[in-house]
Amino acid sequence: MKTPTDTIHHDEMTSPVGRLQLVADADGLRGIWFEHERDPLVIPPHWIRVTAAHASTPIAMARAQLTEYFAGKRRRFDLPLHPIGTPFQLEVWEELARIPYGVTISYADLATRIGRPRAMRAVGAANGRNPLPIIVPCHRVIGRDGSLTGFSGGVEIKRLLLDHERAAPAGDLFA
Repeated sequence: MKTPTDTIHHDEMTSPVGRLQLVADADGLRGIWFEHERDPLVIPPHWIRVTAAHASTPIAMARAQLTEYFAGKRRRFDLPLHPIGTPFQLEVWEELARIPYGVTISYADLATRIGRPRAMRAVGAANGRNPLPIIVPCHRVIGRDGSLTGFSGGVEIKRLLLDHERAAPAGDLFA
């Protein structure tokens, strides 16, 4: 017998960084894939495509909030998330979600923030497996020397996201 979390929904949206595939279950958004991902999403036939008419789904919420983000009207996301990962990955992803809009940190900083300063490579690997890019802002983690290193959507998309956040006007966007 299937449980609600066995039912996977998906849809796509256009964005300034290309087409995004959104995937969710009843518990929340599970993943976002870029159009030219290094590990592209293969949609199984049993997944259900949702449309804009399904306004209460995590996918519809994500679509709306991502649209606001790209329009410069949203700096934080507030929607149910359900990433699947190891306890260590979940710990790293939770810390990623705490990086403020427009701020970058290094992999070493991220490792220190989770109390594992020597685990930079493991933190980098967990960062690279983040299933919710943009919303869980792995693009805000850069090399210690300021270099833009690996990103599932490609370094150019990482640069575009960081430039987008730097260009946003100051002020209260949450009012």
